[in-house]
Amino acid sequence: MWLNQEEKEGVYKAIFNRRDIRHFKTDPIPEETLLRLLKAAHNAPSVGYMQPWNFIIIKSDETKQKLKQAADKEIQALGLHFEGERAEKYKTIKVEGLLEAPVTVCITCDPTREGPHVIGRNSIPETDVYSVVCAIQNLWLAAYAEGLSAGWVSFYKKGDIRKILEIPPHIDPVALISLGYPIDYPEKPLLEIIGWGKRYSLEDLVFAETWNEKYK
Repeated sequence: MWLNQEEKEGVYKAIFNRRDIRHFKTDPIPEETLLRLLKAAHNAPSVGYMQPWNFIIIKSDETKQKLKQAADKEIQALGLHFEGERAEKYKTIKVEGLLEAPVTVCITCDPTREGPHVIGRNSIPETDVYSVVCAIQNLWLAAYAEGLSAGWVSFYKKGDIRKILEIPPHIDPVALISLGYPIDYPEKPLLEIIGWGKRYSLEDLVFAETWNEKYK
């Protein structure tokens, strides 16, 4: 059941080397590989074992183009909030690869699954979405293990995505994840490379017993 040293190192390597990728080759993803990724996602932990996720597999150019248009609208809207150097830098950032990636997966959350009383969700309703995010992370790490990359598209209005993908109104389209073989693979996250941000120091984020009481 437990990992040997080599396996353990592989887990940490995947965690630390996973990247949010925007440039993809057009090579198709073998169906058996895609199914392995979905199985990994489906085996994520979920609060109350509610498993609130569904996966919509998007391969058609027509659907990708509609998603791209929805994303472009929000990308332009966000750009209005930046000024000066940051505004200019924002224009150079590629924030999605919807048309390039051979597959995009819409991962949704059904807040009604398992009924109104779910262990844990009674106290914290958002745990259904948190559970879906665990599935997304599993998908992402499994993609890395398969030599694939994932790109989380976070620019869209949920109403637009519901309309394009014919998602019922009570279902939450939590994420669009583009999957494909990367053209290149950076050593650091893209936004860190271009100077948009940097990783915070872990020691500044860990507290002991109470908020803001420095750990060790």
